[in-house]
Amino acid sequence: MSAMDRTGETALLRSLVDVPSVSGTEAAVGAFLAASMDRLGFDTHVDAVGNVHGSVGPADGPHLLLLGHMDTVPGEVPVRLSGDVLYGRGAVDAKGPLAAMVCAAARLADRTDARITVVGAVDEERTSVGARHLAGLMRPDAVVIGEPSGATCVGIGYKGVFRFRMTAEQPAAHTSSPEATAAEIVADFWFGVREWLLQRYGPGTASALFDQALPSVVAMGGGLEEAWIEVSCRVPVHFDAAAFRAALDELAGGRRITVVEHVEAVRSSRTDPVVKALSAAIRESGARPAAKLKLGTADWNVVGPVWGVPTAAYGPGDSRYCHTEDEHIALPEYLTAIDVLTAALPRLAQSVALRTTTGALNGMGGGTP
Repeated sequence: MSAMDRTGETALLRSLVDVPSVSGTEAAVGAFLAASMDRLGFDTHVDAVGNVHGSVGPADGPHLLLLGHMDTVPGEVPVRLSGDVLYGRGAVDAKGPLAAMVCAAARLADRTDARITVVGAVDEERTSVGARHLAGLMRPDAVVIGEPSGATCVGIGYKGVFRFRMTAEQPAAHTSSPEATAAEIVADFWFGVREWLLQRYGPGTASALFDQALPSVVAMGGGLEEAWIEVSCRVPVHFDAAAFRAALDELAGGRRITVVEHVEAVRSSRTDPVVKALSAAIRESGARPAAKLKLGTADWNVVGPVWGVPTAAYGPGDSRYCHTEDEHIALPEYLTAIDVLTAALPRLAQSVALRTTTGALNGMGGGTP
């Protein structure tokens, strides 16, 4: 197998961005990705929910999973190249990171002792159907999540989310009645939720935004007799979801609470093998690595608590341009990220193999004769 040259690497990214792939419509981009990996010599298949898998390296080696996603949010951004900057929906979030993973794995295919699998997952921008399927399908030894961190930064954590809806109903009454309207009940409920979170997870308890609970009203409606509110709360590591749910029930006065989504926050330490391997590779490139904590969520939040293996996020691109009308990625940064991944993965494979060997040795002789 021979890896692509630099022109081929940029062409792969441009072609991926050229194929529209709003969540739920990933079939075309998935077919293109699978065909591209086939041509590069990957062992490729598409699973039951539409995730595209491509593997290189020996089947019995340490399993390194490079997990990106193929889908994008809605909204057209005309694809164009301006100098060395590529514009287009998905250029940053997250076809740039996904293409970089494919190129790095292709480079290493004939000289790796690891089984390197690249997955282009579906539905990350909605409910992570692809990642939820993967969580029960495999358990790799280490994971790189393909999200834009910047070529010289490593993502070491994502906040979780607790999203819920409350509905209030009240008998018909004149507005001069002292009884609260449904809309007033919803408003009081929101202020109660915000205060509860502020007391337990507000700035007074943690200085960093990553460690605070950040609630937002994402939708609401209604009137005198019926009203509703939907709240999305970005939650920190060690957030007590059970206590929060109990508080919601109390604040709602027995009214209906529906949990729309709940995923835990995730965070890796700076000594995590994936973080260390990526950081070392960034240093080798001549840059100083930095760690990033993200206030949003990613597929890491879905698979991380299930797998419990070394994990970090990495990929080219500035996340400030995600989902915007100006989404773009600098091609030199994209190419640098390929180089960083190419240098990091052998180091990570060696670290994982050493951990496995050490664990096996530590377990010897521990049983009863």
